[in-house]
Amino acid sequence: MSQEPIIAIATPTGEGAIGIVRLSGAGCVELLQPYFSGRDLRKAPARYAHFGILYDAAGEAIDEVLITTYRAPASYTGEDSVEISCHGSPYILRQILQLGGDAGARLAQPGEFSQRAFLNGKLDLSQAEAVADLIASRSAAAHRIALQQLRGGVGNEISELRTQLVDFASLIELELDFGEEDVEFADRGQLGDLVSHIRKRITALTTSFRLGNAIKEGVATVIAGRPNAGKSTLLNALLNEDRAIVSDIPGTTRDTIEEIVNVGGIGFRLIDTAGIRDASDTIEAMGVERTLQRVASSHLLVYVFDVVETDPATLAADLDRLYREGLELVVVANKMDLNPYTKYEHYFGDAYTGRWTVPRERFVPMIARDKSNLGYLQETLLQVVTEGRGGIDAQEVILSNARHYDALQRADKALERVGEGLSSGLSQDFIAMDIRQSLRDLGEITGEITTDDLLGNIFSNFCIGK
Repeated sequence: MSQEPIIAIATPTGEGAIGIVRLSGAGCVELLQPYFSGRDLRKAPARYAHFGILYDAAGEAIDEVLITTYRAPASYTGEDSVEISCHGSPYILRQILQLGGDAGARLAQPGEFSQRAFLNGKLDLSQAEAVADLIASRSAAAHRIALQQLRGGVGNEISELRTQLVDFASLIELELDFGEEDVEFADRGQLGDLVSHIRKRITALTTSFRLGNAIKEGVATVIAGRPNAGKSTLLNALLNEDRAIVSDIPGTTRDTIEEIVNVGGIGFRLIDTAGIRDASDTIEAMGVERTLQRVASSHLLVYVFDVVETDPATLAADLDRLYREGLELVVVANKMDLNPYTKYEHYFGDAYTGRWTVPRERFVPMIARDKSNLGYLQETLLQVVTEGRGGIDAQEVILSNARHYDALQRADKALERVGEGLSSGLSQDFIAMDIRQSLRDLGEITGEITTDDLLGNIFSNFCIGK
């Protein structure tokens, strides 16, 4: 890869106290020296900040700056690099960017600094992707998963699996070289045990993807129920602000309202929806249809019902209408002050024949207007999403990247064929082919196997300057 110098603004658009411009590539330190009045950067010690004035090509002062130099390979990209810290004026940042361009640096493409770090062996591909996830994290749990991946959690796990498989693959390949002599170097029983072991670890990773992806994107949580059940009141209680209009008039909410709330370090994308009923007009009918659409695409459904107005048959019918396989459900029995003797058994006792299985712990009695039992509802939501763990273990490897999930599934399919081939006495030619395929699939995750299209797709989604 070319080490031509590249330059980009590394701080967000807009005014701020501090702005940072980054350069990387061969000669970037020397490129900047003629325009800096402070210490000679070419002789200055690396990883120290040097104060001075930066001038443009005409000799006009741009700003007082701090310049930090990094020498290859001890830098983020593995190349010579420079960071210029200046005042956060958009004008100043543009002037420095223009100066770098005039001096011979090219504007960096999105993610090009991280791409160079990957290509220079400073990060594996899963770590490079974690950089983007870390920048985009909006909750403590998303931050924890991204940081764990950046520290090599996923990459180390995959590399270990791959190393174990490579050892056996080499023996199988050796057998192919001596095919005419009918020798066997790889113990088929041990290989079968290894394949079974690796598949179990892959299953554990792919199973964690549902949780990891939900945390990364924010848990899509639809609040649904009949008109006047208290959906908007519940939304306001969870947000701790009057976000949605609350009225005794049925059908007040005609469209969806979406807000994000943090519960136990996990972001929930709360979606308040139109009440479910036979609509009285076209607009309300559209609102009900949108409710059903949002339920179909969500991770979690919070069904709210009025304990005075809703009988067990109506509740069961509503839930059946909203049913979707794989969707998590929490039922909120609202307005308990008006009917305090309401119990779980009244709705989900022996007479209940609905399609959902509703455990007692997912039945939450409360008074949304007064935020009564709100803490228990939040705890229930957290337990549902974290699959009963109540939180995320900092040491646990949790998959959150769809590309990794797809590659692991393909690797697992290949290993499944290896296991079947071993059981049926299949020729080592076919076993070797499937082992090679699984190694390629695993290698795609860490970047040991890459293509230009793959790298272009990954790094084009990064922000410029990273």
